[in-house]
Amino acid sequence: MPYTSVMSFPKGFFWGAATASYQVEGGIENCDWAEAAREGRVPVCGAACEHYARYESDFDIAKSLGHNCHRLSVEWARIEPEEGKFDAKEIEHYRKVLMALRARGLEPFVTVWHFTLPLWFARTGGFERKDAPEIFARYCGHVARELGDLCAHFATMNEAMPFSSNGWRRGTWAPFKSWPGIEMALSGVPGSMPDMKKDTSFRNIYLYFRVIKNLIAAHNAAYREMKRAQPSLDVGLVHQVILFHDDGRLKHRVLAAVLNWHWTHYFMSRVAKQCDSIGVNYYLHKKFGDTRQYSKTDMNWDIYPEGIEEALVMLKRYGKPLYVSEAGIADEKDVNRASYIRELVYAMERARERGADLRGYMYWSLLDNYEWSHGFDKRFGLVAIDYATQTRTIRQSAYDYARLIKEKST
Repeated sequence: MPYTSVMSFPKGFFWGAATASYQVEGGIENCDWAEAAREGRVPVCGAACEHYARYESDFDIAKSLGHNCHRLSVEWARIEPEEGKFDAKEIEHYRKVLMALRARGLEPFVTVWHFTLPLWFARTGGFERKDAPEIFARYCGHVARELGDLCAHFATMNEAMPFSSNGWRRGTWAPFKSWPGIEMALSGVPGSMPDMKKDTSFRNIYLYFRVIKNLIAAHNAAYREMKRAQPSLDVGLVHQVILFHDDGRLKHRVLAAVLNWHWTHYFMSRVAKQCDSIGVNYYLHKKFGDTRQYSKTDMNWDIYPEGIEEALVMLKRYGKPLYVSEAGIADEKDVNRASYIRELVYAMERARERGADLRGYMYWSLLDNYEWSHGFDKRFGLVAIDYATQTRTIRQSAYDYARLIKEKST
């Protein structure tokens, strides 16, 4: 039976889009991903979208599309280029960025760390280090003290599980460590596995779980430090839900439950008490026993926007306000994006009807950007980027999203 949309979004609901510093800013050469590019492991990011210089005109576009918020990240390698030494000029840059958002009526949502690590930290072990939680908390506390007067909403980190899995299990992201035989073991799990040089050993199994443990401790320590710096801040983190579900058969129900526990609940149950809110990212699902043939995104991911309903309900159990901090589609020809967004929003309505305290949605991404090991080939943006000229072109789906925002805000 077709879903009948109802007006369920409250006044003050946040509508917008998201970006991340390394993927759009350009000119960041002192981090682990830039070093990996120099080594030929991943595509070069280089100038990216030149958002570091063009942020004001990019925010003008967001404002023109009816957005009232924007999610961004600050770059750790810019702010702390040497261990314990903070760059006041870069803090001033991000203060200007936040002031530009506020001048346009766009509520900022800041992610303090979005995957890339300063070289001094990465070269000494990164989140494998025993003292990583303390190092991370020191950095987050500095950001809170310097930017907390301009931003109320902070996430300490983005997607700890993909960071750990891709870096220490699949070996497709920095530091490119993988488990022996992992390609076969994960053949049925969603997410592409680019072919690249990896450091494969059984020790990486231990390191994978060590990194997850350290990320849990790092968030909890950072939360406490940020709240000491600015007690009024809303501090949380961003978790990507991979929705594992099933056809109802017992063995598939058990398998889905185990994987949901491993990917979501093991981590979230250990950090949720140190969260004022939770950011939810959604891209992937896996239904065991499913024979349906799905249309695919340009990432070769199933087009299944309705899955965000269960993803939100899954996190409802933690009793925190929720924000969809990323959900979007790689769609260079812009043929599926508008309908994808609309179906996402309908699914969010259903999740709210089921008790999820959802307070905002930020599409990924405002701009086409550097998509990690895939380079610039995958186009997620509401705004198309011509990387040769840095010309911005608003896609038709962005206007469709603007109309949907207006429809749901009146």
